[in-house]
Amino acid sequence: SILQVIARSGPMGVTEIAVAVGVHKSTAFRLLGTLEARGFVRQSQERGDYRLGQGVVQLAAGATQHHDINVVAPEVTRRLAETVGETVNVAIHDGTAVISIDQHIGPAAVSSINWVGRRGPLHATAAGKLFLAFPDADGTPAVPDELVRFSEHTLVDHEELAQDLVRVRARGWSVSLEEQEPGLIAVGAPVRDFAGTAVAAVVVSGLAYRLTRDIVENVATHTVAAADEISHRNGQPKRG
Repeated sequence: SILQVIARSGPMGVTEIAVAVGVHKSTAFRLLGTLEARGFVRQSQERGDYRLGQGVVQLAAGATQHHDINVVAPEVTRRLAETVGETVNVAIHDGTAVISIDQHIGPAAVSSINWVGRRGPLHATAAGKLFLAFPDADGTPAVPDELVRFSEHTLVDHEELAQDLVRVRARGWSVSLEEQEPGLIAVGAPVRDFAGTAVAAVVVSGLAYRLTRDIVENVATHTVAAADEISHRNGQPKRG
């Protein structure tokens, strides 16, 4: 309880901690002594208040080993591929591009490109649009100055792309309608970390004759649900 209080409120004195936790001041002092001896808290020499120590970082490192996207995603994305019958990829952003790190092929997919390890453009892919619509706190990644055309459907006008990103933010998922490759439609949803930052994207892709525009919204519902489940496994608190 003490660690949670300090993590939530920042540096605090013994009296503040005792009140917040609901224990006597002497009890709080004794518990803090034990935590300090283990490196979980440290006391400021200037003010005498307590803050989290490096021991907490070690615990967090051990916990996050089980929250790596490559560990928590495959079970969910495999199930998604079976449900929608299409290819499902998990992608991350890498500088000015996106790169696929995992892939599962659904039973209805006649054929599929192996996207694992391949890089794609930010503005023309479902994954890339997610990262542009939900950038990091420092604004990374940013919309490229030059929007390269990959097909006749690629959005190469900055205003049109900006409007599309507004729609992505409003509905919580993205779509690439033959914008990267002719005949290929993809739907994406963001995977978020504990702080709510989009750290990966779950993308369902298929040929346009099968993954038609009429069923995109239904596929998006399943994709968002899968991305949310991975986010929760990755440490993102559940809504409500």
